[in-house]
Amino acid sequence: MPTAMITGITGQDGAYLSQLLLGKGYTVIGVMRRSASSDVIGERLRYLDVLDRVTLVEGNLTDLGSLIRLVQKYQPNEVYHLAAQSFVATSWQQPSLTGLVTGLGAVTMLEAVRIARPEARFYQASSSEMFGKVQATPQSETTPFYPRSPYAAAKLYAHWMTVNYRESFGMHASSGILFNHESPLRGIEFVTRRISHAVAQIKLGLAKDLTLGNTAAKRDWGHARDYVYAMWLMLQQDVADDYVIATGRTASVAEFAALAFGAAGLRAEDHIRTDPALMRPAEVELLLGDARKAEQKIGWKAQVQLEALASEMVEADIGRLKAKL
Repeated sequence: MPTAMITGITGQDGAYLSQLLLGKGYTVIGVMRRSASSDVIGERLRYLDVLDRVTLVEGNLTDLGSLIRLVQKYQPNEVYHLAAQSFVATSWQQPSLTGLVTGLGAVTMLEAVRIARPEARFYQASSSEMFGKVQATPQSETTPFYPRSPYAAAKLYAHWMTVNYRESFGMHASSGILFNHESPLRGIEFVTRRISHAVAQIKLGLAKDLTLGNTAAKRDWGHARDYVYAMWLMLQQDVADDYVIATGRTASVAEFAALAFGAAGLRAEDHIRTDPALMRPAEVELLLGDARKAEQKIGWKAQVQLEALASEMVEADIGRLKAKL
């Protein structure tokens, strides 16, 4: 029975990845930082009914010793590094923390694996935000990067350090350049979940309007469940490599909102307001991924369409709110 270690296990991707790996017979070790809210930190795992089937252990990306001890103790076959300060808007307010956790944190985890379990296969969660001010459309593995936020710059450092560890030390280290991927487990601070939650509130008569920032920004949105499967596929390959993971379809924030409102039988234009204060200091206007390499080399292709994703998120939020009424 193989053992997988997941940093960021309590996040959206960590929860879906845990569910996938448990279904494949893995022992799953989840690394989580010490938190005063530890009683609720496993809610996403509980939502998928896997909380009692994973082992949660304390470790911190800013503490190399703690990570070395965990890797030495559990000797994982695969390490999935998902943990980060992952909210782009916050990265402008906390750029140093974002660099420390999202950037250097990846190197700390790589170093722990290199020292304590060099034969383990390593996955780095890279991001389409690294393309930023896009230099070509669609974006593939060969498209130049142009990060437009402290978060994206930190992710780019982590991405290239993963390449460096692969080439310098012969580690089986792969990066998934994942485009936006959403689900009912997405944090409420992310725009897709803000939309689905507001739609549910409006549908149930708990709110009237939804305020958004830049509704013209376009993203390539997929389902997190599809994307964690791509992570696993990468670590099953004989040779480590980097892959863009995307649907190949782009839609604006306004278009996603229209789908979400439509799923609840509502019209977006009746409820959406815009607020310039919600605009980013530097916007990423268009992301559209070219995942042909992933399809050809590891046999991955997105399965969930955007309409189904928006509908699933709205239905889940309506269910959550009804349970509290």
